[in-house]
Order: sequence, then C-alpha cells, then structure tokens
Amino acid sequence: MRSFWLLAAMVTLSVTFVRPVVTFAQVDEIHFNLFPIPSILKCLARFPDDPSRPPLAEARIERGVNNDKLKLFLRNIKPGLAFDLFTVQRSRLLANGSLDPAFTNFGLAWYQSDLEADSGGAETVLVRTILLDQIFGFDPDVALAPTNTFHLGFWFNDPNDATACGFTGFTPFNGEHHAGPLAMISVPDPVTHLGPLCTKASCP
Repeated sequence: MRSFWLLAAMVTLSVTFVRPVVTFAQVDEIHFNLFPIPSILKCLARFPDDPSRPPLAEARIERGVNNDKLKLFLRNIKPGLAFDLFTVQRSRLLANGSLDPAFTNFGLAWYQSDLEADSGGAETVLVRTILLDQIFGFDPDVALAPTNTFHLGFWFNDPNDATACGFTGFTPFNGEHHAGPLAMISVPDPVTHLGPLCTKASCP
C-alpha cells in the first residue's frame, strides 16, 4: 500500500511541474501609417498652412495563402501629384518620426506601384505580393545576400514637384530612374528596429 501512495505522489509531482508549451498566434493583418519628410511637407500637402489637416498615408495589409494584399490610402495630398511606391531596407526616419541622423541610404529597394492623387487629394492603391515577414531580394553577382525590405515609402515621380522645397537633382526611384525625393515612409519599431512589414520579434 505504501508503494502505491508513493507512486501516486510521484505522478502527481510530475504532472504539477510540467510546463505548457506556449505558442504565439501569427499576425494576419496589420495597419500602420507613413510619415512625411519634414523638408518637403509644403510641396506634398494639400493644405500646407493648416496643421490640422496634414498629409495622411495609411497602409493595411492582409496575409494571404500565396501572397499578401496591401491597400494604401492617401489623403490630404496636393491634387495631381504622382508618386512611386517602394519597399526598402531602411527608413529615413526614427521610430518617433524625426529624421535619423545616422541615416546613410535606403539599402535594397523594390518597386511596387505608381500612385497619383486625385482632384480631392486622395488615392487608394491595391498591391498583391509577398510582404509580411518574408519580402526579400538577393543578387549573387554583387555578393548581396538575401536582404529584407520591411519598410514602405513613396517618392515624388517628378523632381520638379519638390523644387519649391529646396530639392535639386534627382533620385532613381521611378521607372525612368529620374524621380524626386522621398515623400513619406514607414518608421521602425522602437524595440526591434525593424520595419512594420516584419510582424515578429525577428525575421529571417
């Protein structure tokens, strides 16, 4: 009988100290805003002298089976402006939306879509591609290892649209490789320092 109770106590203790396996649910939908570059704000805004109606860009992304769906909504943009949308490796901004003083370049960039503000200063664009957690590129010819592009931003299509804000020259961010400056971009997570297209604590 004593052996029976000893065995029962051992089983009870073994059950007591077994820790459950904790799993984290996959994030299947995210929302985030893009932030304007301060130096070109007046060239971007539909209401440049009204801080209560700033330019807005909201991204909504749904994870899919074979690819993901991005909807980007623009509001309060100067009517008629055209832009080029990219995913990029690095943001120009810090997590609080201010300029990153250590910024050097955007790293790897992927061209995703064109944008154009309508007569009301709005635009909605839909993009289907791999976005959440796995968007990357690589190029063995230049020894570029697989590199993620977890930030989303758009550039002025015409450099002349930003000259009134002091911009000169051009950038390669359109189909003709002759675009204007960055208009708006996502900011990094304050903890992981990764762009919002990575929904986990770390991504490959």
